[in-house]
Amino acid sequence: MSDITETDTTWLSNSDLETVRGRVPMVYVDAVPVRVDSAGEVTHVGLLLRAMPDGTVSRALVTGRVMFGERIRHALLRHVEKDLGPFALPRLPANPAPFTVAEYFPDPGVSGFHDPRQHAVSLAYVVPIDGEPEPAHDALDLTWVTPEEADSDEVRAEMTGGHDRLLRLALAHTGQLP
Repeated sequence: MSDITETDTTWLSNSDLETVRGRVPMVYVDAVPVRVDSAGEVTHVGLLLRAMPDGTVSRALVTGRVMFGERIRHALLRHVEKDLGPFALPRLPANPAPFTVAEYFPDPGVSGFHDPRQHAVSLAYVVPIDGEPEPAHDALDLTWVTPEEADSDEVRAEMTGGHDRLLRLALAHTGQLP
């Protein structure tokens, strides 16, 4: 037995996480990274390429769990840095408010948002990026597309788990859909 005291109580072991995921909805954040012009209009949307929980490789948004005791803004900043690197420089307002709440289910037919591992409730945000992001952690690539390209059938077909729907909601929220 180790005499080292465990002080990080924010992470669960893999087996504990699996047990909790089977019984309790997990809290997540989703972030749609955007570039904005001087008037605050969205000019580009950042889309990651990553391996997804369902085993596919697809375009995705920044996403991740909120840890126990962690403020939402800190979870957003942590996941943006994890996926876009330390030079992304996200710009969050003093009091971030989600543009929507998405419920992910193991059954893809329940809500249109799908995560085969769990039931998750995700707060979704549009996050302006000022710096020079690069794909990091498990992100394979980062592509910046115009709002029109982001709403194209081709781009949306590359997205799984409902991220295509979340992207359309973000574009509508920012006034980028006709």
